Amino acid sequence: MHRIPAPVPLCNESVARTPRGSGRIVTLGNLTASVPAVLPGTHLEDILTITTRRVTVSGIAGLGVIALLAGCGQAPTESGNGGGGEAASDFVPCIVSDQGGFDDKSFNQASFEGITKAADSLGVEAIDVQSDAEDDYAPNITGLVDQGCSLIVSVGFALAEATGAAADANPDTQFVMLDDASLTQDNVKPIIYDTAQAAFLAGYAAADTTETGTVGTFGGMQFPTVTIFMDGFADGVAYYNEQKDADVKVVGWDVDAQTGSFTGGFENNDTAKQLATTLINQDADIILPVGGPIFLSAIDAIRDSGKDVKMIGVDADLYETYPEGKEFFLTSILKQMSSGVEEVVTSAGEGDFDNTPYVGTLENEGVGIAPFHDFEDSVSDTLQAELDEIMAGIIDGSIEVTSPASPAAE
Repeated sequence: MHRIPAPVPLCNESVARTPRGSGRIVTLGNLTASVPAVLPGTHLEDILTITTRRVTVSGIAGLGVIALLAGCGQAPTESGNGGGGEAASDFVPCIVSDQGGFDDKSFNQASFEGITKAADSLGVEAIDVQSDAEDDYAPNITGLVDQGCSLIVSVGFALAEATGAAADANPDTQFVMLDDASLTQDNVKPIIYDTAQAAFLAGYAAADTTETGTVGTFGGMQFPTVTIFMDGFADGVAYYNEQKDADVKVVGWDVDAQTGSFTGGFENNDTAKQLATTLINQDADIILPVGGPIFLSAIDAIRDSGKDVKMIGVDADLYETYPEGKEFFLTSILKQMSSGVEEVVTSAGEGDFDNTPYVGTLENEGVGIAPFHDFEDSVSDTLQAELDEIMAGIIDGSIEVTSPASPAAE
């Protein structure tokens, strides 16, 4: 694999990298400006006049000034091994977040880590842009297309409409749609997860661990990618009751009616804290918040309650990604976004891209549950063996786990 690095500085030009691959700082004489690193292989000397323009992506404006002094020669390029892939040197992987942001300790952050690993292995540089509001989605994606991105990863089902429109308008650009399988264009590859399978295991573990006989769950918004966790969790509790002749209750979600408690968004706020408090007041001593940063609100509610309440995380192992709250995490339901994004982006960079959905399951380790960490000695001695047996049954089909939101049901 040959990588074309940034051009060697010419004449009195000096170059410094800006954070996260956002561009280069160029200085010619007394003139300093930021030039977006979005045109691989394009050299400053290709432009013969000084122009200034405003470039805006996700509300982040960068002043681009490209200058050339007469008599500067062509910048040399270098070839070298940029990392184990076979990507073309002009492959530019890009990623746009939903409004949770790349530091959400969960969904977006794991996806960002995946594209970063893929870019490193391919020897290329990724471009990322964060969305701070829903209105940012379409302009952010359009901005990345305009910057020459080869492949754009849209993080989260909320970006589906904007991604679909961009895919129609730009058939030569590849798109990866995370957590949504509604787009069928040839240039869109969905990454989806059957998280009901992993949530089933977490629900069983919660039912086996609760001391009050009540567990609870609430979500950000009532979308399939949220309710699939809640379905699997509640069904895992029901399976425990069936196997153990127990009567553990689930508050916050009714599987049959498909109704429950939702904050109306994915922000860490008072609404989320109040919903968590409501579950605690209903005697739930294990809580599953589904919706990125809303778990932070649940932690606040637990601390304020003064009660012994545990939590189950989602998407990433929150014990690892948010160690400040590790005392609360019984386990986490894992969607391996990092490995899924890394695999798909790496394959695309090596020239292997199609629109066949990548579906994460227990069988391919795309979903799972995290270790019990500090609660290892608190759970029953037989729990892990029982979970291993249940997991084997889900994989071989002898234990059926379904949800209206499961990929197989689409």
